[in-house]
Amino acid sequence: MRVLLIEDDDRVAGPLVEGLSRFGFAVERARTGAEGLAASEPEMVLLDLGLPDMDGIDVCRDLRGRSDVPIIMITARDDEVDRVLGLELGADDYLSKPFGVRELVARIRAVTRRTHRSGLAAGGAQPGFPGSTDGSRRSASSQAQRIGPLVIDRRTRKVHLHHAPVALAPKEFDLLVCLAEDPGAVCSRKKILDSVWEANYFGPTKTLDVHVAALRRKLGDSAWIENIRGIGFRLVPQARPDGVDR
Repeated sequence: MRVLLIEDDDRVAGPLVEGLSRFGFAVERARTGAEGLAASEPEMVLLDLGLPDMDGIDVCRDLRGRSDVPIIMITARDDEVDRVLGLELGADDYLSKPFGVRELVARIRAVTRRTHRSGLAAGGAQPGFPGSTDGSRRSASSQAQRIGPLVIDRRTRKVHLHHAPVALAPKEFDLLVCLAEDPGAVCSRKKILDSVWEANYFGPTKTLDVHVAALRRKLGDSAWIENIRGIGFRLVPQARPDGVDR
């Protein structure tokens, strides 16, 4: 796999290039955001947020605007807002410094599997849904599930809220689909991680909380996703502004 590492710190980049090479990755390094944006498109981007010439968030925005290449953010920032913003702009995962090469390799492989499955799902037939309920109805012809004013189309991987499109990153869409399987029911953290990430997910569960926060912001109302302390989350159907649920 061809990996583009955008990282200005030699103390970080050197061990990463050497370590990833041992696992069979071909690594090209860029020291600035401009170099990274000028590089030929790789199969995976590892993006440091603290670059000398421009913010890594801006690099992420630019990359996602022209390509679907998977992006893993590498950050020493403790502010959750930066991580949420990066995920909202289309990054596929994030890793907080310091970290080991083995964890990074596991994240790369997990993101690769996930994006591959997403690509197949977008172009292939989707399985049927359970029978309709008052809070969750789907038209067989459109392959779309309606939950109040929220419409989820698994076939095209598009979401609309109050008839307006909602741009979701791949994992945000998968998270929404997982919660929408049974609106109102509690979905455990383990089930979500196994479904949206992978079985036996390797990494901090804080990743789930960051994605939930990003999804809430895009839905415009935190009431859509309720946190059940110590258990998991549930999707709470919201009424239309006119009070009509259809």
